[in-house]
Amino acid sequence: MLRGPRSPLWLLLLLLLLLLPPGTWGDGGRARPREGAEEAGSAGSWSAFQGLRERLRAAGALCRRYWALFSCRVWPEGCRQDEEPPARPPGWSLPLLGQQYLDILTTWYCSFQDCCDSGDCRIVNNFTGLEADLRVRLHGQHLARELVLTAARGYLELPQPDKALALSFHGWSGTGKNFVARMLAENLYRDGLRSDCVKVFVATLHFPHHKYVDLYQEQLAGQIRKTQEHCHQTLFILDEAEKLHPGLLEALRPHLERQVPENPRAKSPRTIFLFLSNLGGNIINEVVLNLLKAGWSREEIGMEHLEPQLQAGIVEATDSGFGHSCLVKENLIDFFIPFLPLEYRHVRLCARDAFLSQELLYTEEALDEIAKMMVYVPKEEQLFSSQGCKSVSQRINYFMP
Repeated sequence: MLRGPRSPLWLLLLLLLLLLPPGTWGDGGRARPREGAEEAGSAGSWSAFQGLRERLRAAGALCRRYWALFSCRVWPEGCRQDEEPPARPPGWSLPLLGQQYLDILTTWYCSFQDCCDSGDCRIVNNFTGLEADLRVRLHGQHLARELVLTAARGYLELPQPDKALALSFHGWSGTGKNFVARMLAENLYRDGLRSDCVKVFVATLHFPHHKYVDLYQEQLAGQIRKTQEHCHQTLFILDEAEKLHPGLLEALRPHLERQVPENPRAKSPRTIFLFLSNLGGNIINEVVLNLLKAGWSREEIGMEHLEPQLQAGIVEATDSGFGHSCLVKENLIDFFIPFLPLEYRHVRLCARDAFLSQELLYTEEALDEIAKMMVYVPKEEQLFSSQGCKSVSQRINYFMP
């Protein structure tokens, strides 16, 4: 059953009702026109009264239906799945604008408090928005765009996943690894990185001292377990993964191994691990450079050109234990996703986005000036920005009025 009325919300619903466009209530909500000039006096008053009564009846039905829809959104645990909302009045339908008002009201109410007892009701899994963000806001990363979207959507739509999804992002600093991680959080959860279902760990910040690795193991495992108990769908982001102590990587093994569901009919928990690392960045850049020199276009570069060498380079790396961990050796990571080095044209696009995000006007000359501020490598070809798009947003300050 729905919860009892809350007076502030009834007030908001009435406000929403007043904002609805004309015609929302259907033909039943309009007074009948007079049939002739001879109708007057009591007949005209009776017709007006009938029209007002019909309008109020339709308004009451509309308000009850909106309340039912709204309540089921923000208090899903109190809404029975087999319970239909109140019947709508004849000729009435929920218009697009009315649906937008309902979305706005729900978002506003849920912006300052949870709409249910766990974080699950704030999971949105907006794959359309994720696809749009990856296509419009992420520059020069056609491989990451396709792999991240396909992997995330495919995993979260599985009826009974038997393991967590583990994605490992590799590439130079500033190529978009953290940017994509944030996009995932923003499109899977209403609160983005602030969601109680999302946890971010930075190796040098959260686990700085190797002598405390035993304590860190307990803290990491406890945080993962606590988050999974609170949320049916969780996202864990581990930045600077190449600097994680091998003991911490070992502590993640139970969470990444395949699990046999205790109850096949029960809804399986879903967990995504993102590992962000600069490891393998030089290998990626070398492969891309050689292919470009050989006449390939950037968009023709596929995973078959990069994946074998990237994985081999990660395993052979001597300055990190990531490639020697159980996660890599036991194939617990599902996808190694390369982030390609960014070129001059991509830096210009990042600069344009930085201006637009602050609602500032820009000129083509300003975009060129910002792009030219970056250092490009290798020394001879000067093709790739050594910092990617990092620090671009700070550089637009030089062009503010």
